[in-house]
Amino acid sequence: MSSSIARRLEQLILDGTLKPGKKIPSERQLSERLGVSRSILREALKELRGRGLIETRHGQGTMVTGLVPRLEPENPLVYLFQDHPRTLYDLLEVRELLEGQAAYMAANRGTEDDFRRITRAFNDIEQAQASNTEAQEAARLDHAFHQSICEASHNPVLVHTLQSLMQLMLNTVLASVKNLYHLAPYKEQIDRHHRQIYNAVIGRRPEWARKAATAHIKNIRERLLELEHEGQRLDRSGGWERTLAGTHGEKPDN
Repeated sequence: MSSSIARRLEQLILDGTLKPGKKIPSERQLSERLGVSRSILREALKELRGRGLIETRHGQGTMVTGLVPRLEPENPLVYLFQDHPRTLYDLLEVRELLEGQAAYMAANRGTEDDFRRITRAFNDIEQAQASNTEAQEAARLDHAFHQSICEASHNPVLVHTLQSLMQLMLNTVLASVKNLYHLAPYKEQIDRHHRQIYNAVIGRRPEWARKAATAHIKNIRERLLELEHEGQRLDRSGGWERTLAGTHGEKPDN
């Protein structure tokens, strides 16, 4: 019996219902949801823990682990991002490919709960525009919007892959915030693209969602290249440590 419950929990992880890095529901909530006793549930959770799919963190509870190892600060790719300019554009090319497909799948597969989370993330960006939000917080909100769409794709390989690259993805967002947000025409274009992505996903228009998400990342890459070609030195400074810490303090789902 516990093995069949473990399989059901694995499916919840695979389809993105239980998300990497997020705390899973309490034993009481899970046992009621799955219709099993808490003793059977504990055995199932023990199986998942043994397979490395969940882990219990002191003071935080039981979390879903990432299926793809997350890059550590000393990872060579992190070093290359900091010291070699082209790595920023390589990462933006990866985002263009993955986030375009994520938006397409989110428009196709997203649930009403997914759309509520996407709407909250989009509204947070809109509200931040009216205040003097510092770069790290603006980057966190921008990234959270894109991440909510990725999670709505319900493709666990895509979700976990982007999760493993979170640190580097945040740096690309931070680069766009620091170098483009203070330039009115560029910021207005970014805001338009966010609205287009949001409306296409929520409106369940997959092709439009893909095109809007792809155009958004491509536009950022081209604008940053423009600035460099004009002789401006891009601000590639870090700050992701603070930004990344902010992503772990997400608002709870209502």
